[in-house]
Amino acid sequence: MSNLYVLSAVVAMGAVTFLIRALPFIGARWLRGSPVVRRIGVFLPPAIMALLLVHSARELGLQAPGQLLPTIVAVLLVIGLQLYKRQPLLSIAAGTVLYMLWIQAV
Repeated sequence: MSNLYVLSAVVAMGAVTFLIRALPFIGARWLRGSPVVRRIGVFLPPAIMALLLVHSARELGLQAPGQLLPTIVAVLLVIGLQLYKRQPLLSIAAGTVLYMLWIQAV
């Protein structure tokens, strides 16, 4: 392979990556008023949190009994903060910090 071939392949992959990442921002002005996008914006944050919860807690129980209580408390904190503040990043961050500090202290 020549250097020109490798360079052109890298440039092409960079251009495609840039376009894929820029596409949501380019199309945002057309999608902003869409009822489907508004519905997704309401539904997606709780769905992501539920998916993260299932993924992180699926192996608890008998395999890690010492982590069951911190997990339950952190999950309740996330649910409570989400219902109270409606700030997904705050809820996820607070639950993660509480859980990590708790299991490090044990």
